[in-house]
Amino acid sequence: MSRAAFPASFAQQRLWFLDQLEPGTAAYNLARAFRITGPLDVNAINLAVEAVVKRHESLRTVFDSVDGETRQLVLSDVHCNIPVVDLSGIPEETREGEALRVASEEGKKPFDLTQGPLFRAVLVDLGPSQYLLVLVMHHIITDGWSIATLFRELTLCYQAITNGENANLPELPLQYAEYAQWQREYMSGDVLAKQVEYWKGKLEGAQTILDLPTDHPRPSTHSWHGATEGLILDSNLFTELKAFAKSEGATLFMVALAAFQALLRRYTMQDSILVGTPIAGRNELETENLVGLFVNTLIFRADFSDSLTFRDLVRQVRAFALEAFSHQDVPFEKLVEELVPQRLVDTTPLFQVMFTFQNIPKQVFEIPGLVMKEVPFESGIAKFDLSAEVFEHNNGFHCRFEYNTDLFDKPTIRRMLDHFQNLVTAGVRDPDLQLAVIPLMNAQERHQILVEWNDTAADYPRDLCIHQAFERQALRSSDLTALRFQGQNFTYRQINERANQLARYLIGKGVQPGALVGIALERSPQMVIALLGALKAGAAYVPVDFSYPVERLAFMLRDAAVWGVITDSKIHNRLPRELGSVVSLDTEAEFIGREPADAISISPDSGQPAYVIYTSGSSGTPKGVEGTHRAALNRFAWMWRTYPFQAGEVSC
Repeated sequence: MSRAAFPASFAQQRLWFLDQLEPGTAAYNLARAFRITGPLDVNAINLAVEAVVKRHESLRTVFDSVDGETRQLVLSDVHCNIPVVDLSGIPEETREGEALRVASEEGKKPFDLTQGPLFRAVLVDLGPSQYLLVLVMHHIITDGWSIATLFRELTLCYQAITNGENANLPELPLQYAEYAQWQREYMSGDVLAKQVEYWKGKLEGAQTILDLPTDHPRPSTHSWHGATEGLILDSNLFTELKAFAKSEGATLFMVALAAFQALLRRYTMQDSILVGTPIAGRNELETENLVGLFVNTLIFRADFSDSLTFRDLVRQVRAFALEAFSHQDVPFEKLVEELVPQRLVDTTPLFQVMFTFQNIPKQVFEIPGLVMKEVPFESGIAKFDLSAEVFEHNNGFHCRFEYNTDLFDKPTIRRMLDHFQNLVTAGVRDPDLQLAVIPLMNAQERHQILVEWNDTAADYPRDLCIHQAFERQALRSSDLTALRFQGQNFTYRQINERANQLARYLIGKGVQPGALVGIALERSPQMVIALLGALKAGAAYVPVDFSYPVERLAFMLRDAAVWGVITDSKIHNRLPRELGSVVSLDTEAEFIGREPADAISISPDSGQPAYVIYTSGSSGTPKGVEGTHRAALNRFAWMWRTYPFQAGEVSC
C-alpha cells in the first residue's frame, strides 16, 4: 500500500499536537447514529462505505511528524468491513438502550492517528428490519458538515449498488490535501499578519480565563467526561425572539449569543466575556462537497458595565459579529500561537466555553424501501467546560448544554438552563432593562432560596455562656477524658478546676467583668484552660498569634485595649514589651495552684462578647470582630444536632 505525504492544515496540526500531548483520548471523536428500518442489504452497505472512502482521500489519511512538521499521509487503499453487533436475541424492551450504549462505547474508543483508519462504522442488528448504523470519525479528518456529506453519498452509493448501477457522483474538483496546501500558501505573509493584528486588537485586555463557579475543583488534567441537558423555549417566546432580532437588524444567532454571554456575565461578574463559536470555513465553492476538517473557530467578545441593557448588548454583539465574519479566515490555531505562547494543561486557550448556533435544517436521507433517521445519544464526552448549542426545530427553540461532569453537577446545569430561559424571556420582552437587574430565578427557585433555605430557626440555650456549658458537661462527665495531648489524658474535672483557679488568680490581678484578655499560647491543654479561665473571670479573650510581626501584635493589643496577656515564659519574649499585665502560666503556676478550685459565681450575660478576633488586614488595617457567648452557643447547638458525637469519638 502506497503513502503520499502532504502538509497538514493548520487545524490538523493542532489536533495532532493535542493527540501527542495526550495520546489515546477520545475527546475529538465525532460520532453519529442512524436508525434504519427496512430490508437492509448488509453487503451493499460495506460496498457503499468502500466507495465513499475511495472517493475522499481524507478517509484514507493518517498522520506523522517529519522533521518536526505535521504531515498527512494519504493511503492508496483502505479495506472496509463493517462489524455487526447482533442484539436481536435480547428482550425487545432493552434493545434500544443497549444499542445506544454500544454507540456511546464506540464513540469513546480512541484512534491511532499514525495507523488509521480514522473512521469506523458498526451496524447494530435490532431484530427483523431494524438496525442502528453507528459512524465514528476523528475530528482531524472531518467536521459536522462532512458527516452530512458522507452519509448523503453513502445512501446514494447504497441505492446504486442495490440497483446494479453506478452512483455517478460528480467528480470532486480537489482533495483535502490540496486545500491544506493552498491554505498554507494563502494564509501567510501580509495576509496572515493583518488578520492576526486585527484579532490582537479585538481581544486586547480581555480576560481569557472564564471564572465560572463550579461544583468541584478543576482536575490537574483534562478528563473529557461529559453529559448534556436541554430545554425547549415555547413557540410564543420563539416568535417574540425572532421579532426582536428582526427589529434590531440582527440574526437569531446574535440575539441568542448575547443572551448566553449575559448569562456568563451574571455567573462570573467579569467585565469581558470570551466565547468560541464554530464556523463552516467553506468559503470556496470547491470545498462544498468535500469531506475534511474545514471548520474554524471564531472568538466573540462582549464587554459589560453595570448600566448595559439587553438591547445594548445585542447591538454590541451584532457589530462584533459583522466584523468577525469579515476576518474569519485566520485559523484559530494561528491565534493561539500568537496570543497564548504559554498554555495551561488543564484549560483550553483563550476561551473555555463554546456557543454553537445550528441554523441548517436537519437533512433527511432516504433510500426507497428504507426509512432512516438520525438518533441522538449521550457520548459521555465534553471538549469544553461548557458548550451551548441552540437550534430551531418544529417551531420551537431548542437549547442544549454539554458540560464537563468533573466540574459541574446535573442540578447546576439544569438551573443554569432555567436561568438562560429566564434571561432570554426578560431580555426580549423588556430589552431596555439593565442586565444587572434581570431576575434569573423564577418564583419557585426564589422561594426555595430565600424562604425554605433560610428557614433555619432552631432552639438553643440562649441564656447560657460558653464556660457555663463546659461546667455542666464537667458535672456530667467529671472523670471522663476531656483532652488528650502528647499521650496524656486530662479529665473534665481537671480542666474545669484549673480554669477556676486561673479565673480567681486573674480576678486577684485586677481583671474586671467585660475586660479583654490576650491569650498567647501554643495549642495545648494550657490554652484551653486559659480560654475558660478568662471567660470564668467575666472577661473576653483576644487570640494572639505570636508568629505575627511585633508591630502588628502591638497594634492589635493597643487597639483592643487589653487588660493584659496570658502566656508562658517561652513565648513572653516574642511579644511586644508594652503588654500591661502579664500572667505566665509556667512561672506563676505555684501561685495559681494555691487558688480555690470551686466554681465562681460571676455570670456575665450571654449577649456579651466572649472573644475578639482580628481580621487578616489584607485589605488595610486589621479590625477586631466581636463574637458573643450566645452566637457561639448557637453554632455549637447546630454542630451537636448536625454532627452528633457518639460514645468514644474524639475531635482532632
